[in-house]
Amino acid sequence: MTPRIAVIELVVADMAASLAFYRRLGLDIPAGADTEPHVEAELPGGLKLAWDTVDTIRSFDPAWAPPSGGHRAALAFEVDSPSEVDSLYAELVDAGYEGHLKPWDAFWGMRYATLHDPDGSPVDLFAQLPDRP
Repeated sequence: MTPRIAVIELVVADMAASLAFYRRLGLDIPAGADTEPHVEAELPGGLKLAWDTVDTIRSFDPAWAPPSGGHRAALAFEVDSPSEVDSLYAELVDAGYEGHLKPWDAFWGMRYATLHDPDGSPVDLFAQLPDRP
């Protein structure tokens, strides 16, 4: 069998805070999941996004430590229009999440912005600019 990606996993310090952030991005995550040590949400196409608490990871890997000096993975969420990049970025920053790079028109033809989730992982928002394929 050829391996296929099935789950993207995030290790989080505060499950409720992390899930609240991703709910604001439109993921369907049950409210009762906030106190669970492991949570999964199915994404379109069958891929899953999963969250594990630090305690969960350390239960089987006691030496686990978060990376230092920068991130090793990022998530990117596509929205329908450049104006939606701006409004969603503003909504999340107004809600108290850390904005990292304010929306800009990237040279590769997209409106782009970057925030940090509650654990400091970068989350990009993007939309195709008009006049670009």
